[in-house]
Amino acid sequence: MKKVQSTCNYCSIACNIDFNVEDNEIVSVVPTQGYPVNNGFCCIKGLNLDKQNTKFPNPVYPLIRGKDGDMEQISWDEAFKVMASKIKELQDKYGRESVAFISTGQLTTEEMALLGHIGRNYLGMNGDGNTRLCMATSVVAHKQSYGFDAPPYTFDDLELSDTLIFIGANPVVAHPILWTRVRNNKNNPKIIVIDPRQSETAIRADEWIDIKPKADLRLLYTLANYLIEKDWIDKDYIEKYTEDFEGFKEHVKKYTLDEVEEKTGISKGRVEKLAETIYKGKRVSFWWTMGVNQSYQAVRTAQAIINLAIMTGNIGRPGTGANSITGQCNAMGSRLFSNTTGFYGGGDYDNENRRNAISKALDMPEEMLPTKPTIPYDQIIERCITGEIKGLWIVATNPIVSWTNSRKFREATEHLEFFVVQDIYDNTESVKMCHLLLPSQSGLKKEGVLINSERRLSRVVPALRKEENEYTDYDIFLGVGKALGMGKYLDKWKTPEDAFNTIRECTKGMPCDFTGIEYDMLKDSDGIQWPFKKGDELKSNQRRLYEDNKFFTPSGKAKFIYEEVAEENPKPSEDYPYYFNTGRGTVGQWHTQTRTNEIEFVTAIVPGEAYINIHPELAEEYGIKENDKVIVNSQNGESATFIAKLSRTVKKNHIYAPMHYIECNKITPSVYDPYSKEPSYKFIHVNIKKAI
Repeated sequence: MKKVQSTCNYCSIACNIDFNVEDNEIVSVVPTQGYPVNNGFCCIKGLNLDKQNTKFPNPVYPLIRGKDGDMEQISWDEAFKVMASKIKELQDKYGRESVAFISTGQLTTEEMALLGHIGRNYLGMNGDGNTRLCMATSVVAHKQSYGFDAPPYTFDDLELSDTLIFIGANPVVAHPILWTRVRNNKNNPKIIVIDPRQSETAIRADEWIDIKPKADLRLLYTLANYLIEKDWIDKDYIEKYTEDFEGFKEHVKKYTLDEVEEKTGISKGRVEKLAETIYKGKRVSFWWTMGVNQSYQAVRTAQAIINLAIMTGNIGRPGTGANSITGQCNAMGSRLFSNTTGFYGGGDYDNENRRNAISKALDMPEEMLPTKPTIPYDQIIERCITGEIKGLWIVATNPIVSWTNSRKFREATEHLEFFVVQDIYDNTESVKMCHLLLPSQSGLKKEGVLINSERRLSRVVPALRKEENEYTDYDIFLGVGKALGMGKYLDKWKTPEDAFNTIRECTKGMPCDFTGIEYDMLKDSDGIQWPFKKGDELKSNQRRLYEDNKFFTPSGKAKFIYEEVAEENPKPSEDYPYYFNTGRGTVGQWHTQTRTNEIEFVTAIVPGEAYINIHPELAEEYGIKENDKVIVNSQNGESATFIAKLSRTVKKNHIYAPMHYIECNKITPSVYDPYSKEPSYKFIHVNIKKAI
């Protein structure tokens, strides 16, 4: 029996797992002892990583839809020829931007980079990732405030804080390993949760601040104003290491305690108490995730959190920080290396120095490189509907369920001349609509690198060998590239290790520089956080940013960024009196449940049908009892039927729906943050009625 240490490819924590393997079968799955992220623990999803393509085995060969509408098996060579010829045909007829791709945070970094190389560099198409649905807000906030998408923290900070404030974050369910780190904190920390719903984390906190939906920005500005008025700020830090504090100070003056309760639902006294808690804390850390990111004014809300951290000097020190918790396993890899919104390793397309550096690293003429960022996900969908995009290639994602106002994505597919799905399953809702299925292999048979929330690179090592005609996503991308005739432009991409070395060159001189990391250094290791430049010495496996108080802006200082609080979007109305909120259901459920539906421990205990949490008093008004069917009508013009689950974790005028079911995003809005273009999944007004 052999032991293979690899990385879990579900969420952004990137726990390490030991697979005990015999005769190409996984005998047991054991969390890696001593690994700095999870140290012998993991959640139910990680413990069941071996259950992929077992209950729902994927076809080995590609499938193409015939004239009769049925899917027919073809060889890989045929599939690559069809793929290449159809892309060329569409681009010749309609232009280079008539074909697009949508990828994911579920791929290895090398796979993301190769897809970006083929799609963006060689074919000149637009392409975005479903990381746009979860982390785009944090990316933009970091870039504008810090000068680079560089989250400051290490997971150790969860154990070093004396005050932890979670804003729109529910780690008990969404990131249970992080909650384990909180529980390991020996400082008896004060734990505060700001959330409209009494989430599982709020239940376990010292204080739940039950804010009105999307009133976060106003509360944070009011809190900042009160801290400034009380002089509970770090003036020395502000003066030396930040810019435009005076502008921010003037801006927040209008957000007073007098109207805070009316606007946010939080009383004047509770805001004063929260401010005093922050002031008295010696190591205060702020943590946010999708409750902030997925909003119509998300970037400014994330920056309001950053502003609080830097004005109180709570950054760059152990146990501090304005800390964005990432969603998908390799969203950090996607953010830096998908080649969609910035060049490999960060940087702008119009920066001549970066263009030269990337051209040299890829051994590719500069004129072949993209000159602008991709259009975002929502515009790709809209252009499919208007007919400007004729071909769409989606990889390792299921947008017919996950896309906001999901009717739009279904409508988009109906206008396509060529719709390709690349996935490890052939039974997803998106596969049912496609013209060509490229069946890939799971992470159990892949190799490459993932980058977690704290910037840690770790290896994915194949636990199982590939059988004949089994292709990983990397193999598929290579096959498509060869069929397209890329020739010498694939010379630096022959293997995942080659790809790693190629993108490593692209990081030289950037804030994320990891030119000092060799591919084999990551195998059977503790992982290594970027930056790690050539010649650096690894003195610790836990390293935070900004300890030197230097940021990546032109001035080297952190920026205060702010804006007026926007009106609710969509606006409330008498016809739609209730707030509809979405989020994670249980620890065992993941996204659209494509993979976790194979875990019997999960399917045995979670509802098989979409459900909502509704307050008992509201349910009584409508004659709704536990497990009754309820029709939810949305401002987006759609309706969906849910099972009622009575719960006092939601306010009387709130409805909460787990996001894992196709019904959920049928009624979410086509509303996006103006800067990150991230969808506002968690806010729309609805009405309800008992189903007959």
